[in-house]
Amino acid sequence: MMEDTLRVVHCGGSELNFRRAVFSADSKFIFCVSGDFVKVYSTATEECVHMLHGHRNLVTGIQLNPNNHLQLYSCSVDGTIKLWDYLDGILIKTFVVGHKLHALFTPASAEDSVFATITKEKPDVFQLVSVKLPKSSNQEIEAKEVSFVLDYINESPKCIAFGNKGEYVAAVRDFYLSVYFFKKKTTSRFTLSSSRNKKHSKNNFTCVACHPKEDCIASGHKDGKIRLWRNFDDDKKYTYTCLHWHHDMVMDLAFSVTGNSLLSGGRESVLVEWRDATEKNKEFLPRLGATIEHISVSPAGDLFCTSHSDNKIIVIHRNLEASAVIQGLVKDRSIFTGMMIDPRTKALVLNGKPGHLQFYSLQNDKQLYNLDIIQQEYINDYGLIQIELTKAAFGCQGNWLATVEQRQEKETELELQMKLWTYNKKTQGFVLNTRVNMPHEDHITALCFRNAEKSETPTLVTASKDGHFKVWILTDDSDIYKKAVGWTCDFVGNYHKYQATNCCFSEDGSVLAVSFEEIVTIWDSETWELKCTFCQRAGKIRHLCFGRLTCSKYLLGATEKDILCCWNLLSCALEWSTKLNVRVMEPDPSSENIAAISQSTVGSDLFVFKPSEPRPLCIQKNITREEVHWGVFVPRDVPESFTSEAYQWLNRSQFYFLTKSQSLLTFSTKSPEEKLTPTSKQLLAEESLPTTPFYFILGKHRQQQDEKLNETSGNELVQLPLTENIPEINELLHTPAHVLPSASFLCSMFINSLLLSKETKSTKEISDDVVMEEEKESVDSDEENDFIEEVQDTKNTDLEEDIIHQLSKSEEKELRKLRKVDYSWITAL
Repeated sequence: MMEDTLRVVHCGGSELNFRRAVFSADSKFIFCVSGDFVKVYSTATEECVHMLHGHRNLVTGIQLNPNNHLQLYSCSVDGTIKLWDYLDGILIKTFVVGHKLHALFTPASAEDSVFATITKEKPDVFQLVSVKLPKSSNQEIEAKEVSFVLDYINESPKCIAFGNKGEYVAAVRDFYLSVYFFKKKTTSRFTLSSSRNKKHSKNNFTCVACHPKEDCIASGHKDGKIRLWRNFDDDKKYTYTCLHWHHDMVMDLAFSVTGNSLLSGGRESVLVEWRDATEKNKEFLPRLGATIEHISVSPAGDLFCTSHSDNKIIVIHRNLEASAVIQGLVKDRSIFTGMMIDPRTKALVLNGKPGHLQFYSLQNDKQLYNLDIIQQEYINDYGLIQIELTKAAFGCQGNWLATVEQRQEKETELELQMKLWTYNKKTQGFVLNTRVNMPHEDHITALCFRNAEKSETPTLVTASKDGHFKVWILTDDSDIYKKAVGWTCDFVGNYHKYQATNCCFSEDGSVLAVSFEEIVTIWDSETWELKCTFCQRAGKIRHLCFGRLTCSKYLLGATEKDILCCWNLLSCALEWSTKLNVRVMEPDPSSENIAAISQSTVGSDLFVFKPSEPRPLCIQKNITREEVHWGVFVPRDVPESFTSEAYQWLNRSQFYFLTKSQSLLTFSTKSPEEKLTPTSKQLLAEESLPTTPFYFILGKHRQQQDEKLNETSGNELVQLPLTENIPEINELLHTPAHVLPSASFLCSMFINSLLLSKETKSTKEISDDVVMEEEKESVDSDEENDFIEEVQDTKNTDLEEDIIHQLSKSEEKELRKLRKVDYSWITAL
């Protein structure tokens, strides 16, 4: 297979709340930017219907085409504006602007132009410009005609709004409101008192919205106030009134389609509807779970939607009832637990909303469910010391889950709790089995299960700063019915009062490695005897892991003094060491490979190696400029077949890593158009088809057909053309349905395309022609049936190829007779 260079790509989990979502004209779909893609969701089913991929950098704006509501514009930092047919997920046109684009606006009044935000000379100075979109039949067109509209504006599109049928545009930044009138080509500027005055310390503008039918501008402010500006066409006669409910900054504002009500939202997680824009007539939709960052209104006016800081979108009916929730990867908090893979669902598991673990499907790029670990109502208060979910680990093929939560108000007041959850097959979820208060006297630094297949007793090990590691086993101290199975402490180990920092089991579970600051200790998991110690005096051990499969005799340790060590457990000696600042070290469960990510002054570098060979299989420099915090290998559903040694480590598993800013990234060799298509949407090879009931029916049948084909010599096979060579069928399959002519018009063209010309004859047909000449074109029906059966026996029934049946002359005659038959009597029925 063709192998491109290895690239780092956004693999999903991107921010759905980066920009305002946009509704389709009929409210059936909702569009949102997601990294380099635009996602199309169904408002009814919450499913992702299409992913529009074509941009080569972050998508920064989306808008419906005002001249065709079945089309969508998008803009990106890559300097292009793209026009999409969103129903079929087809890219129609690309307009190359050249400037980095940060926001997009498509007012209906601008016929052949759109408005965009671009960067001026300095990084923080932005301009609003008009971009003329030239008309051309080419798929890629240069749009270099850019005209300046407004200067000194904010990067966020929430700070720009077009009002009253596009007559003017309002922009806010800091303490200034600027209004540009297109007909008069004049700009009015209004200034509020600055933060120097304590009374007006939070007058900063945060967002702006314009009334759709009247000359009225609504602005949101840092102090929670909403100001309604009128008569702003005159610098001296302007007026404004205040609405105030929010106790913190107003994050976004939106008018309803008719303009009868104004919607506002902020950090209180409450959507407020101001009816007739008055203080008295307020309606609320509370408890939306997280800060409201954006508010959108559907063109039909029947739906609203809010985008939230926890990366979710809530679709809301006009009567303020939530109807759908589209949840992305939650990124509102620190990731203490690291990234894990649920052995059952192959979902990515990590900290989610406060006190929860989130289970996230990487293939479908959607959240599967949340598991409430702390089981307490979260109080959103900056001054409050919260209970934090700090550690989690899966064990026993996903049958057990261990979690640790802590709260520390003062140094001497540490609250610790460890919980063990068992998987319940009936409820298909985890149920709390054992709760252990204060399992250690200080912070728990690591926990791991013994996951060897042969181990009879489920075993968990916890390591702590209190200088101990504890072994917990599943015991049955109940009655004869054995229903009260729980976890108890079986052994406590220590080493010269050093803090225990890491722990891990060997692949077969026979050996436990525990690091005590600079020293690594090896323990027999049957007797819990200390077998040997390794001490290189190279700093505290930061990461510890055993090799897998043929490399299971090796133990790897990364230290804080940037040394990576590899010990041989059979010889109890250091095998090799190297200077490397390792921040992430992850073993691949499907191979001997280890992935290590190091931090340098330029960025993060990836090294993939086997413990038995110090020479790396793959070195990828500058995978990201950011610091990488976590990494994990995910087993592939369908193995890849890379032949290059540099890519072979990606054959069985895919490596995902999470940066400091919580960007989820992975590696791909596919082109940007193909990259990271969910496996559910890929056409799998025939041998990897799932064993569904249909497979048992069709799979065996296909095997029999293949056997017959193998037995038949090549000369006897009838060569049948493929549908992909017929332009009429290609046109039918690849043209969007809504632009096709009527079915009656296409029918004759389609039937004619299936009829073969007289020139293309198989060897069988030539022999039939001789028979027909001898018998004066009269063929017995039995012979005809025999011929049809023979073709059916020898044709390839592969589901991936649609095959056309070749017709003999007699069959062509029959078809012509049928064509002349009058079927008009059917209409009288």
